[in-house]
Amino acid sequence: MAYDFDLFVIGAGSGGVRAARFAAGFGARVAVAESRYLGGTCVNVGCVPKKLLVYGAHYAEDLGQAQGYGWTIDGATFDWKTLIANKDREIQRLNGIYRSILLDSGVTLLQAHARLVDAHTVEVAGKHYSAEHILIATGGWPHVPEIPGCEHATTSNEAFYLEALPRRVLVVGGGYIAVEFASIFHGCGADTKLLYRGELFLRGFDGSLRDHLKDEMIKKGVDLQFNADIARIDRQADDSLLATLADGRTLEADCIFYATGRRPMLDNLGLAEVGIELDKRGYISVDDEYRASVPSILAIGDVIGRVQLTPVALAEGMAVARRLFKPEQYRKVDYTTIPTAVFSLPNMATVGLTEEQAREQGHKVRVYESRFRPMKLTMTDSLERSLMKLVVDAETDRVLGCHMAGPDAGEIMQGLAVALKAGATKQVFDETLGIHPTAAEEFVTMRTPAAI
Repeated sequence: MAYDFDLFVIGAGSGGVRAARFAAGFGARVAVAESRYLGGTCVNVGCVPKKLLVYGAHYAEDLGQAQGYGWTIDGATFDWKTLIANKDREIQRLNGIYRSILLDSGVTLLQAHARLVDAHTVEVAGKHYSAEHILIATGGWPHVPEIPGCEHATTSNEAFYLEALPRRVLVVGGGYIAVEFASIFHGCGADTKLLYRGELFLRGFDGSLRDHLKDEMIKKGVDLQFNADIARIDRQADDSLLATLADGRTLEADCIFYATGRRPMLDNLGLAEVGIELDKRGYISVDDEYRASVPSILAIGDVIGRVQLTPVALAEGMAVARRLFKPEQYRKVDYTTIPTAVFSLPNMATVGLTEEQAREQGHKVRVYESRFRPMKLTMTDSLERSLMKLVVDAETDRVLGCHMAGPDAGEIMQGLAVALKAGATKQVFDETLGIHPTAAEEFVTMRTPAAI
């Protein structure tokens, strides 16, 4: 059968764009449909604008620390509207780049909602297009619990476009987004409280880092309230919000920001009509080669609920493009040893196994830790400390995990991820010369195990 396209991609986020442009580069006829914004969550309401706001929030600390280096900065003020306007301009620039990437690759771009009609047909704006393969890469969407007054909650979709910095903010959640936005709001000057229903935020990260970040955020003035959850939200006469907690307490705020998880964005895609099966969590079920229950339909990224990180979606998109149109270059995505960072203040980054995971998997471990005051802060009043940690297999000497909380943690961890991917041992770390004076050299100078 002759099709209009070899590959039709629904969703122009990181994974969809990567699959589309490389498939086109391999000679395939490709179309992409996107109903919202080019670049997906990451570029528009995710990692890119979030990190720009983190930079903005961190300047408050930089200005305060500058005095220790002889700088007198009088009359410094912060303007939220300027930050947001400049962020918007940068995102618009990136939207244009994504458009150019697709069009320059020969991809047909359809900026409208797409819906499956059958195993090889997609409907866009009332018109049908046939394709040998259809790829769903529509990403995720913030999830807010259905409590009374949940319509008053703000999510990451709206937070990037707030017209003014709220004076009082309640951040609800305990994952990446909650911790990062608590740092952003607090750093920009808002009275910030973080509420999490569990014992400690960032479940799944190394316990030492979680405790360390908790202590550092408290030192900075963020009000952390664990074992706390909101039962209802009410709008008050002065337009402020009143949160009633499950324990009966009430808290007033001007913004209640929810970061309590994300769901796959599968609305009105026609999945049920075509026979696409979902797993028990509501994500699209796929095999090892990203084929759904209808083999001509594939899915990648947040909609399959594996590792919900932009670089993972990129790798999955590349894998699909290669398998379909350049099989001699195809290789499966390796989901082990994936580095990641939390752009809180201070930053946190990790790669490999946590100490808890290593022990649960039966490894006999040696743990190395270094806690210190960053050199940049030694001539300031800042009490912030950094933490670096190595988890080592005591029998093979292989480094199983690297973890850090401190300035530029993500930048430092990227290089260490290469070492772990290559199977580096602690001896290799020990024999690697450090760059002095840097924080990063701590990773190759830790000699005495902290725990066995």
